[in-house]
Amino acid sequence: MKEIIATDHAPKPIGPYSQAVRANGFLFTAQIALDPKTNTFLEGNAAQQTERVLENLKAILLHAGLTLSHVVKTTVFLKDMNDFAAMNEVYAKYFPAAAPARSTVQVAGLPKNALVEIELVAAV
Repeated sequence: MKEIIATDHAPKPIGPYSQAVRANGFLFTAQIALDPKTNTFLEGNAAQQTERVLENLKAILLHAGLTLSHVVKTTVFLKDMNDFAAMNEVYAKYFPAAAPARSTVQVAGLPKNALVEIELVAAV
C-alpha cells in the first residue's frame, strides 16, 4: 500500500510523478530547485540550487510528519562534478550530525537544466 504525499509548501510536480510517496515504512522523494510559490526554476549556482532543493525536501518531510533526521539515504545528482564542493558545503549544514548514507553522481542532464537534484529516502 502506498500513500501519496502532497503539500503546497513544496513545488508542484512538473511531470507525471508525486512529490513524495510513503510505502512500507519509508518515504521516497526527489527535488530540483523549483520555487514552491511560483513553481519556477531557480537559476542560481550549485550552492543556491542545493539550498532550495533541501528546503523543498524539508517541507515535504515536515508535511509527512518527519524531519531531516529521519533521512537514511540520499542520492545527489550533479550536472558537473566540479560543483561537488559547493553542494557539499550547503548539504553539510542540513545534515550536521548522523548524516544519511549518500551517493553522488555526475549526470548528463537534469530537468530544467538544473545543476543539482537530490533524491532521498526517509524512515517513517
